[in-house]
Parts: sequence; structure tokens; C-alpha cells
Amino acid sequence: MDRLSPGRNTTAQAAARADRAGIAASTTILIGTMLSLVGMSWDIQWHGDVGPDTFFTLPHLFIYAGSAIAGITSLAMVLRTTAAAKAGRSVALTAGGQAVGVFGKTFSAPLGYLVTGVAVAVFLTAGLWDQIWHTTYGFDVTIASPPHVALLLSITFTMMGAVITCAAAGRTAWGRRGFQLAVLMFVFFVLVPLLALKQFEGAVNAFHAGIAFCTALALVTAAYFLRTGREVVAIGLIAVGVQALLWWFSPWATAEYANSVGLPLREFREPSPDVPAMLPMALLPMTAGLTALLAAGRSRGWSPARVAPLAGAAVGLVVAVTMPVQLAVVGQEPLQQLGKTALTALLGVGLGALAGHLGVRFAVMLRALEATPAATAPIPATTGGH
Repeated sequence: MDRLSPGRNTTAQAAARADRAGIAASTTILIGTMLSLVGMSWDIQWHGDVGPDTFFTLPHLFIYAGSAIAGITSLAMVLRTTAAAKAGRSVALTAGGQAVGVFGKTFSAPLGYLVTGVAVAVFLTAGLWDQIWHTTYGFDVTIASPPHVALLLSITFTMMGAVITCAAAGRTAWGRRGFQLAVLMFVFFVLVPLLALKQFEGAVNAFHAGIAFCTALALVTAAYFLRTGREVVAIGLIAVGVQALLWWFSPWATAEYANSVGLPLREFREPSPDVPAMLPMALLPMTAGLTALLAAGRSRGWSPARVAPLAGAAVGLVVAVTMPVQLAVVGQEPLQQLGKTALTALLGVGLGALAGHLGVRFAVMLRALEATPAATAPIPATTGGH
């Protein structure tokens, strides 16, 4: 027994170090993505209340600082994992998931940090493009410029990387807490690129349908990944807090910043902040209803493949029906015609069912990344370069 003690102590110490590294890295990435979300909400509020802007503004600094934090953290974890692999040491699976070889196995990158790092690299390239765009054309009058679209999509993928990173530690309490926040930030941030769907006006509201699909996809994935219904409902509770924070912060920060740089606010401004107003306010009851539906399905022995599309369809229906009312109440849009809402609801049901079908499969994929705090693995010899 005494002979085994040093080895056991060494394994326990390595697991503890991996756990601390995973907590520190995932927390830092979540802080970075939160900064990007706050900066984007602030920037859109600035466009609405003040007008066009240049590249060098404080909201832009928040957006870029958030991505930089996530990118630097991902790079540090990739280098840490690479050093461990070259020294022949096992790699902790809770720190971002299974490592894969990159550039002919020159680097060993945990999957979550690989996704986040690549997304940040694309973001920085798009940022350079945005600077050139501003230099060439001056002020931006729309969020839908080509470099902005590239920036928004890259940040969205950064948040997806955060989801993967936290999912790898899903057997730990801190991993699940981080997963809840990462999923919520994805739901929040994806609303911004979805604004491009407003250009497709027709018999249905494409913007609302897009929100229905993304919300159903995120909630169904989270519901099948997390351990308990309370953890799913907690996403709705966190959403209330984040929505309230941005509702206060975006107009306040815009007014304070405009005053500090000597710019006037527009006389006619939106009655509510754009980004927090777009998050479905029924998110909390939807998470509760989703939890109840999944529990009922399990008690009857229904397979997830049967229940998940039904759950997604329910979420899609609720979002498609409530969004027109919500946005009309907060003054973002005029009240939509009933016929258009009905057609959008039908589309929301179909897209929600598809999202549920995909969501349960995404949850299975994320569960495959999970590891116990003590789990380690060597870099596979068969891992190919990318």
C-alpha cells in the first residue's frame, strides 16, 4: 500500500492541477465572451441613440478585448497541452476536451480551445478588414456591413467554443455552471447576426423564425446535456439577470460615453435597448415547460429521438407567437398582423422540430467530450494533422 501511495498522490495532484487550470481557463473565456456581448449591446445602442461611429470607440474596445481575452487564453491552453504532449505526459480531458493534432501534430489543441482560438483568429482578420473599411468609407451607418457580418459570425463561433470547453468538464459542478452561462450567451449573441433576416420580408417573419430555431436548438441541447431539470431552469433565471443588466447598462453607458466625448443624443430614440429587448422574455417559463415535458417523456419510456422534436416544436411555437407581442410592447416593432404571426408560428413549429432533432444529437456529442476530473489521455498516435 505504501508503494502505491506516491503514484496515487501524483495522480491526485495532476488531477487537481488540471481542475484548477480548467476552472481558470473556462472562467477567463466566459469573461471574454461576456465582454463581447456587453460591447455589442452597447455598440448597437450607440448606433441607435447617437449615430454612426468610427473604428476606435469604447464599445468596440469591449468587443475586441473580449475576443482577445478568449484568444489568448485558448492559445495558452494549447501551448500548455502541447508541452505536456511533447514531454510524454497525459492530457487532462476536463481542460477543453480531447486534444487533436494541428499542423502535422506540431501543436496539440483541446477541441474547445481549438474552436475558440480559430474563431478569434478569424475575428482579428475581420477586425483588420473593418479598420480598412472604416478608412476607406468613413463612418458606418449600418451593422450589416461585410466586415461586421464576419465579426459577428466569428464571435458566435467563439461562444460555441466556450460551450464545448465547458461541456468537456460537464461532470464537474463548475463545468455545468459554465455550460449554462455559455449556452445563454450564445442564445443572446446569435440574435445580432439574425438581424440580417429582417431584409427578407414576406408572408412570414424570417427574423422571428430564426430566433425560434436558435432558441429551440440551444434549449433542447442544454436540456439533454445537463443533469437535472433545476439546471435547465437555471438558464432561464440567469437570462432574466443578464437581460436586466443589459437593459440598464446599454442606454446608460451610451448616454455617459456620448456626454464624455461631446456628442449629442438623437432627439428620437428607441424606447427600449435593442439587444436585451430581442431576447425572448418567455425563456424562463420555456425552460420550466421543457423540463416538465422531458420528465414526462422519461416516465413513459419515450426515447429522446421521439421527445426532442416535440420539445423543439413547442419552443419554436412559443417563440414565434410571443415575439411579435413582446417587440410591440417594448416599442421595437409595430404589432404584426395576425395572419403573418400564424404563418410564422407554423414555420416556427417546423424549425423547432428540426432544432430538437439536431439538439439531442448535439447533446450526445457534447456528452462524449465529458470526462471525470481525474481523467487523462495521451495524444492519440492516429490523430491526423489539420
